[in-house]
Amino acid sequence: MLRALFAALFFAWLPAPGFTQDLQTILQEHQPQVAKPSRGTVGPVLEALSASGLPDVPRFLERWQEKEVYTREDDGLFFYVETTGDTVTLIDLSTGEPAQTTVDPGTLDQIKPNGGVRRAISEALVQFQLSDPDITRRAGAVDAIARGLDPSQIAPLAASIDGEPDAALKLRKQRLLNYLAARYGETPEARIAAIKALGSDLSVDGRAVLSQVLSTTTEIAQDIPASANVARILKPGTDLSAADAYAMIAATAGAPALIDPSRIRPTLEAHVENGRAGGIPAAQLTTPEARLRAYDALAAEGTVPPRATPEIIAETLAGWTIYEAYDEPDAAITDAAEVTQAAVQSRVAVSQAADLGLDAISLASIYFLAAIGLAITFGVMGVINMAHGEFIMMGAYTGYVVQLFIPDYTLSLVVALPLAFAVTFGAGVAMERLVIRWLYDRPLETLLATFGVSIALQQLAKNIFGTQARPLTSPAWLDGALQFNDVIAISYIRIAIFVLALLFLCLLLFILKKTRLGLEVRAVTQNPRMAASMGINPDRIKMMTFGLGSGIAGIAGVAIGLYAKVTSEMGADYIVQSFMTVVVGGVGNVWGTLAGAFMIGTLQKGIEFFNPSNTLAAQTYMILFIILFIQFRPKGIVALKGRAAGD
Repeated sequence: MLRALFAALFFAWLPAPGFTQDLQTILQEHQPQVAKPSRGTVGPVLEALSASGLPDVPRFLERWQEKEVYTREDDGLFFYVETTGDTVTLIDLSTGEPAQTTVDPGTLDQIKPNGGVRRAISEALVQFQLSDPDITRRAGAVDAIARGLDPSQIAPLAASIDGEPDAALKLRKQRLLNYLAARYGETPEARIAAIKALGSDLSVDGRAVLSQVLSTTTEIAQDIPASANVARILKPGTDLSAADAYAMIAATAGAPALIDPSRIRPTLEAHVENGRAGGIPAAQLTTPEARLRAYDALAAEGTVPPRATPEIIAETLAGWTIYEAYDEPDAAITDAAEVTQAAVQSRVAVSQAADLGLDAISLASIYFLAAIGLAITFGVMGVINMAHGEFIMMGAYTGYVVQLFIPDYTLSLVVALPLAFAVTFGAGVAMERLVIRWLYDRPLETLLATFGVSIALQQLAKNIFGTQARPLTSPAWLDGALQFNDVIAISYIRIAIFVLALLFLCLLLFILKKTRLGLEVRAVTQNPRMAASMGINPDRIKMMTFGLGSGIAGIAGVAIGLYAKVTSEMGADYIVQSFMTVVVGGVGNVWGTLAGAFMIGTLQKGIEFFNPSNTLAAQTYMILFIILFIQFRPKGIVALKGRAAGD
């Protein structure tokens, strides 16, 4: 293959008049091998085609591989065929122009290469596709090599790297060449160098190459051969059970087989003669020891196969060794691969921890956005608002409606955020004036009333938007992910949500610490009666607070809708986590909500990491942990101070 590549490059360098053969001439020189190809005879044909440098060779190889080449019986020439109705037209291989029309199909033979030949054609075709002007075809050739690493592709892949114009594809080619060198390098030194280079590659493909280099086979021997590259020696009773170890050895050494104790009694019953089995009266075969003696007596007579006694098992295990040997015979290569694999595994573990941390922070920012509005209303008013999730849903649907009228997703997002706040702020104020204000200090009635409102809002959303999920499309600049390495990545949407949560944290802190409204909210939160005596209107503050909390939930709905499904039930997915965030963090405290969101986000991601296949179990464990946490710290992570702390 290397000789063919150099020949192809040489002829490709020559000017066009230098070609003395066309495609048909080359094929006629190998006519029998082309017409009836086999895996053993197709090699010279492919070498000749690759060395020709003819521009129409790639198209011929593709159509030959797809069984679209025909030979004319009377002269053995090769053609493509086009069929229009009942008319069959022969197409010239080089020009692509009709060579003969109205051909009798009976005079043509379709060439049907088998699977092995098609694989060989595919390998030859990759040489041309790696340098094809179309980047899609070049990427497809790289994918084809990656699917089945073959040493024959080292030379063409290496030759295509310097001329690759696309930086990302060039990096893929370099990585793939390193994989091939690690597996099939010409010298041990070249392989070891390529293996060491894999120490900085955390991709799944790179790790797979190391695993392939370190693949092992379990062997059994009385004396381990000096040529064996031993990975480890398996100890019976530690690395595998003594019974399994003996069974493996017995198959090779011809030792007596292990007999299942449950088979002893039926065997003896089948060999009872004159009331005796193995010379022992049947009436005495009531214990396992007696039955074993009878069985051994029958085995000594040759009536039944002998069994492996404990003595035989111990002697056999002592005389044989079970070990795992590397399939790679060179110990220097496997030693380098072991060191590299250990380093890669350490880096992967650190990267996975960092990726898990990013996921936890991302989830915490979502929970913070969803819960901060509830923290404000719950902390100031003491209202358990079961409809809080529906305000999140209303915000998401507001974003969806805005996108129906503004197709520019960036502009629609800019419009949707303040509009969602306005819509849900108004809905929150209306709910407080019409329902909540009449139920203060009656928590059970408030809970039932807000639960009823949540059901009504869900049904209203179903009536307006239907039951199917609606798309809330993010702008193009939020597509993709920020990739730190092959393990650590975070989507731009989650980064945007984190930034939005950070902005809201700063905005809320400013409102609560630097504005009159914030001062009044904090006063009502700590001591409503004292605040009223100082001229603050608690009813007005509660109304504004409820509206503010609802408006923030609307903005959270737009953010959440960018990556989650927008349905009438989406609020139910976040109401439980929102309440847990508020309770764990500390009621009525922004910093407590932030701490609670971080704790729950980290806890949930940690549980999911150790139990990824069972989401329900993960949620159950998280709730149980939070219940235990509340038992030890009932006022949350950041408890209120002052008189309100004793309420």
